[in-house]
Amino acid sequence: MRAHTAIPTGLATSAAAGVAYASLIERNHFVLRRVIIPVLSSRAEPLTILHVSDLHLTPGQRRKQEWVRALADLEPDLVVSTGDNIAHRDAIRPTVAALGPLLERPGAFVFGSNDYFEPRPKNPLRYLIRSRAKKPPGRQLPWRDLRDEFTRAGWVDLNNLRDSVTAGGRTIALAGVNDPHIKLDRYERVAGIADAEADLRLALTHSPEPRILDRFAHDRYDIVLAGHTHGGQLRVPFYGALVTNCGLDRRRCRGLSLWNDTWLHVSAGLGTSPYAPVRFACPPEATLLTLVPGPIRAMRAVA
Repeated sequence: MRAHTAIPTGLATSAAAGVAYASLIERNHFVLRRVIIPVLSSRAEPLTILHVSDLHLTPGQRRKQEWVRALADLEPDLVVSTGDNIAHRDAIRPTVAALGPLLERPGAFVFGSNDYFEPRPKNPLRYLIRSRAKKPPGRQLPWRDLRDEFTRAGWVDLNNLRDSVTAGGRTIALAGVNDPHIKLDRYERVAGIADAEADLRLALTHSPEPRILDRFAHDRYDIVLAGHTHGGQLRVPFYGALVTNCGLDRRRCRGLSLWNDTWLHVSAGLGTSPYAPVRFACPPEATLLTLVPGPIRAMRAVA
């Protein structure tokens, strides 16, 4: 007779409750984080940057659309998107509608892989395994339409480009790379010491790969903004993220840290893949960064 190992009823119930919470409650519990970065020169007035990332928007996600649209009430000086805006070919119009009033403010963006390719069905457990095998991309998404909507509104395209923007009465030198996660980055196109005459030097990347962060730090950017990691998406209390889905170490995959002498802010993002729709101990987020005068190492983050 073959022996069968029974799963304790209490354990099975707890597991089912955890999955229900992660898939139905937490992934729809959007939060605004507020972070203070002491990076400006003395006597400068504060500057606010709204950092949004990884919406992974599909047409039916009305609650997310309404929450993002309400972020315009913050009246940030600058809006930054670090990619993976869409997860469906019909999501361009809902994404533009959600960002709506934010597109009327100064902004800049880079794209992630899911702006270019539709997500593919997969076992959600594969998220916990960082495979080096090359996966075929899904169907191409209408990313040019999304890019044109952003640039038509006045946002600066930083996919392997340098530029500048005036926001909050300050000149901000900008640089960005296309998504390093799928090897679209061409850092040589933006390489060089950042403009020392600018009031702030800001860099963007979707995936915070160390090789890209090293180069931005070498070129003396004050802050690098990134997304992609989803903050780990599944976090264990007192341990943190289980995975980062990139070369970044676990302790830096959400929030503010220092990379050499450059500030790094990684957004945990506002969405998930439609095929891994769970979050645990890592609610979807946008972040309002308030830049103030102060020594570079005097970090203070406010949840």
